[in-house]
Amino acid sequence: MLLFMDAPQSSTGASQTPPSRQSQKGLDIKPGKPYPRGATWDGIGVNFALHSAHAEKVELLLFNDAADAEPAATFVLPEQTGPMWHGYVVNLRPGQLYGYRVYGPYDPKNGHRFNPNKVLLDPYAKAIGRPLRWDDSLFGYDVDDAEDKDLSFSTTDSAPYAPLGAVIEETFAWGNDQRPKIPWEDTIIYETHVKGMTKQHPEVPESLRGTYLGLACEPVIEHLKKLGITTVQLLPVHAKLQDRFLLEKGLRNYWGYNTLAYFAPEPEYSSNGSITAVRDFKMMVRALHDAGLEVIIDVVYNHTCEGNQMGPTLSLRGIDNRTYYKLNPDDNRYYMDYTGTGNTLDPGDSYVLQMIMDSLRYWVTEMHVDGFRFDLASALARELYDVNMLGSFFKVVQQDPILSQVKLIAEPWDVGPGGYQVGSFPWQWAEWNGRYRDAIRRFWRGDRGLTGEVATRIAGSSDLYERSGRRPFASINFITAHDGFTLQDQVSYERKHNEENKEGNRDGHDHNYSVNCGVEGPTDNPQVIECRERRKRSLMATLMLSQGVPMILGGDELSHTRRGNNNPYCQDNEITWYNWDLDEREQKFLDFVRNLTQFRKEHPSFRRRHFLAPTNGEEGTGDVLWWHPDGREMTHDDWHDDGLRAFGYLLRGKGLEPDPQGRPRRDDSFLVLMNQGDDPVPIELPEETNELEDVGCEGWHVVPELAEERTGADPLEPGGVLTLRPQRLLALRAVPPSDEGE
Repeated sequence: MLLFMDAPQSSTGASQTPPSRQSQKGLDIKPGKPYPRGATWDGIGVNFALHSAHAEKVELLLFNDAADAEPAATFVLPEQTGPMWHGYVVNLRPGQLYGYRVYGPYDPKNGHRFNPNKVLLDPYAKAIGRPLRWDDSLFGYDVDDAEDKDLSFSTTDSAPYAPLGAVIEETFAWGNDQRPKIPWEDTIIYETHVKGMTKQHPEVPESLRGTYLGLACEPVIEHLKKLGITTVQLLPVHAKLQDRFLLEKGLRNYWGYNTLAYFAPEPEYSSNGSITAVRDFKMMVRALHDAGLEVIIDVVYNHTCEGNQMGPTLSLRGIDNRTYYKLNPDDNRYYMDYTGTGNTLDPGDSYVLQMIMDSLRYWVTEMHVDGFRFDLASALARELYDVNMLGSFFKVVQQDPILSQVKLIAEPWDVGPGGYQVGSFPWQWAEWNGRYRDAIRRFWRGDRGLTGEVATRIAGSSDLYERSGRRPFASINFITAHDGFTLQDQVSYERKHNEENKEGNRDGHDHNYSVNCGVEGPTDNPQVIECRERRKRSLMATLMLSQGVPMILGGDELSHTRRGNNNPYCQDNEITWYNWDLDEREQKFLDFVRNLTQFRKEHPSFRRRHFLAPTNGEEGTGDVLWWHPDGREMTHDDWHDDGLRAFGYLLRGKGLEPDPQGRPRRDDSFLVLMNQGDDPVPIELPEETNELEDVGCEGWHVVPELAEERTGADPLEPGGVLTLRPQRLLALRAVPPSDEGE
């Protein structure tokens, strides 16, 4: 590590706060500048700037080594400009470890929790120079005071244990790195975890497994390309906290939804120490971009890892608790908790909003990511307490010349009142469509009365998005995600099995809309296995043949099981790590998914830029005709027939809207048929694809990517009858009169 000159050796134990001096061992501090916030190296020294509206004094602490129990030098930041405290230290270089002590009132009942005995992490730290080591001294109150609890005041120095930031060198040889800029309608998202995807990959070098560079290895990229993926969406990569209560149980915070620092990549995924995490992340992005793959990161700007009033004082709480967090207006001792984690950030404060925006822009401009998925995004719309989609955060994003040009995906809910906001986000945003997930899961489970709901979701959810001028690609369609069952578990378990989380199986959702095909969990029964494979194919095929943007949960293509755990946030082990050793059944399913994504790419009928227009019987126009098994168009009464277990839709390929460059597009016409029931259903096939325009049909070819026993068979006769097996989806391609070779 590069350090300042002639720094004294530190002691091995905790010490009292060292005296502040403005010149120490060849170093001196100058006034510096209030911007940019954070630690900025200019080739000569480092400017430090920290925001705290209610602080009375701020000290900068410089550490020689991560093992040191006390700083080698301490400076008072010499100037305050508005709420910005700042100073410039000459002769510091990248690699320097640092933290802060912030002085001010300790008055929890009025929202102030300043405690200068606590060393605090810079919220703008670009790298974690030393991870946290748990100790009671990290709490701002006396943990042994059972009477006053968080109202008490801790005098113990946290310097030996607190997380530290590190000054970085931001230059990187990006070369000719270019953003792939995949159009929304062509996007296929793959949600994955940096560590879990490669930890057990046999072709990734052992030293790189579970790291950013592991994800950049050729075998991993080749897998993603063969799978037809365009966009890799990573679970949180911001530096996270390992929760104390999990470590005490022998568990770990695996998912990462417990952010410690919004600018620093998680150091655990570095290949060679925490400070190289920045370089490794950039190398990963560059490799994925070279392969034409976008990178989206999951971000958690709704809360931090400091928890409720009983949590530790690690950063924002000790810097300016009242500014950074939403406090209970009736009692400022407590936090408003719209996230279920104990606290909620306050983007209604202009400086908190600036921090969020600076972080987002940093990850785009310096780390080259292509977009963001916002965890519990409704919390960002709570300027005061109600959800407001016209709030400051969304206005600022909309006008920002950088962020308005990247992919923005909302998880459109939080745990507060009025937090479920599917379909309500601004037009530039896409959303995880929870209504799609639930409808498709329930349909293929066999629930009745869902025909109309499923048709609406397959067609792009126009009821949610069209009225605000949005397109089908506003809907991120998914069956499974990190939160919940995997696809294999969705057809193998009817109940959650979260015992290994050591919470008495009380955590996780109880409503999974899943099915086990007669046996709970693993089985050797061939009938049960066949049933599960059929349902998996139907679920995945529905996803890929729906209008909107499909998202695959990483590992689903490998038939990965989490053994029925639907909340494995704390399972950093084989439960969540992908198993790449596939048997014959698993390999066949992988091939099926690959063929299915390729089919979607080849046929623009299934990835339209505009919502489907219904048929018009008088003019012979329209994109879709909903098909009844009796060989006719669905009627109003059919949509409300709870006994109807099978139906389909005819997508007309003629007259597709042009691409964004105005080039005409045309596709085949397809008939997609679905049978959710337990019995075979005879379905009479259409005779024409559009009878009023005299578009005839010489036959119906079974789409081989979706076929089982019919591969290579002769076309089915128009007006003929096809018997669709139980829990089965099948697609047929219309053979027009001129298509003589097929």
